[in-house]
Amino acid sequence: MDNVLKRLASSGMAFQASSLLAGLLALFTLPLYTRSLTTAEFGYAETLLTIVILTSILLRAGLGEAFIRHWHEAGGDDARRQLVRTTSGFVLITSTLALIVGVLLAEPLSQLLLGTADATLMAAGVFGIWAFTNLEMAYALLRVSERRRVYLIASSANVILTVALTVTLVVFLDEGARGYVLGNYVASALILIGLWFFALREQIGIPRGPWLLGPLLRYGAPTIPADAAVFLLNVIDRAYLLRADSPAAAGLYSVAVKLATAVIILVRAFQLAWPPLAYSIADDQRAQQLYARVTTAYMIVSSLLVAAFTLLGAWLVRLLTTPVFFPANEALPWLALGWALYGLYLVLVTIAGRAKVTVRTLPAAAAGLVINVGLLIWLVPELGVVGAAIALCAAYVAMLIVLFVLTRNVFTVPFEWRRIIPLVVIVTVLSVGGNQLLPSDGADGLLERALLLVAIAGGLVLARVVTVGELKTLRYSLRPPRL
Repeated sequence: MDNVLKRLASSGMAFQASSLLAGLLALFTLPLYTRSLTTAEFGYAETLLTIVILTSILLRAGLGEAFIRHWHEAGGDDARRQLVRTTSGFVLITSTLALIVGVLLAEPLSQLLLGTADATLMAAGVFGIWAFTNLEMAYALLRVSERRRVYLIASSANVILTVALTVTLVVFLDEGARGYVLGNYVASALILIGLWFFALREQIGIPRGPWLLGPLLRYGAPTIPADAAVFLLNVIDRAYLLRADSPAAAGLYSVAVKLATAVIILVRAFQLAWPPLAYSIADDQRAQQLYARVTTAYMIVSSLLVAAFTLLGAWLVRLLTTPVFFPANEALPWLALGWALYGLYLVLVTIAGRAKVTVRTLPAAAAGLVINVGLLIWLVPELGVVGAAIALCAAYVAMLIVLFVLTRNVFTVPFEWRRIIPLVVIVTVLSVGGNQLLPSDGADGLLERALLLVAIAGGLVLARVVTVGELKTLRYSLRPPRL
């Protein structure tokens, strides 16, 4: 079991090393962006970036998830090559059609989605849909075949090129929101073409048996509404703030999301590494034990990160932004918690995928979306960006409850409640209490809060929430990945 956990940690680090690099670079570039973009420009750009990802989910038609699930069932290299060509070919066709239609309708789409008539900005976003969608399929192939070296090189080059182009366009050429969007996706397109012509040229091509598309769509199609509903949680809050409050509020919220980088990196690493590993375990009993162990380990790490943002977030905001963005600190702990809850939701989604009852993810996602919209309408007028962040957390809690109820009988996982309950109690009481009682500025406040964070970690050890074996696995995961 420990070997499997180490494999998960190693894959997570390899597949998310580029995001770690992006997070480090963000420490230097965010001050540049917040000085070069207005809060409104930042709001427009970040809202468009989330729309790109949502549209990509629809265009992929669930084939990314179906591809990973069926990879281990495909017999031999020829079958796997056919699987790759079927999925990548379908996605290339749908994304190219979307690119043509989107460019032709750029101005009315901009007015509809952003509330401003900027055809150039919208066309940049549509191009981003094409590049992002096809690059995600290429990355999925590298992940499931565990080609860590190629993935690391490609994703890291994407990050470096993205930062270079975005800084050039936004800071030096003063292209505003347009430069921010173009910088992200021109780099993705270049990396995608490089992968097609070099690393994946023998696997990418025209499928000889289009009939494979039927079984893939039957598995993947039920995930589309659920995936779209889940991601709408990340679109609706910024879009609602943009239209119901102000572009500046959407900009503040977007900065808070970016500052929650550590939790986002953890969740993205888990999202990339976990499904291929979870589906590769053939024995159900062994898989059930693994799912339980992984859930506990994930909760330990994510809870400590959320506690860190709760206690120390104010200093992070002051360090990396200008005074006009300081109110973003108020939403930061809630957004960190929301991302951590999303990681737990991924565990339950994998359970549904293993049991091939992916349709059951839809009621959970729909419940979360309804609750999110209702709470946005109720809380944002009074609480602003904080209300939007609270609505996001409440939505994920509802999704977890619904999906747990719907999947507990199809694939029973013996979750370690004896450790999970004290973990949640200790972290919640100490971090929330410390945030209310300790000073929120100055060197003394920083020191006292940092000491409390150390005390939280110590309390988890004393309560035997954390075991020696898990500490060793965590230490292993922090080493540079072996490629």
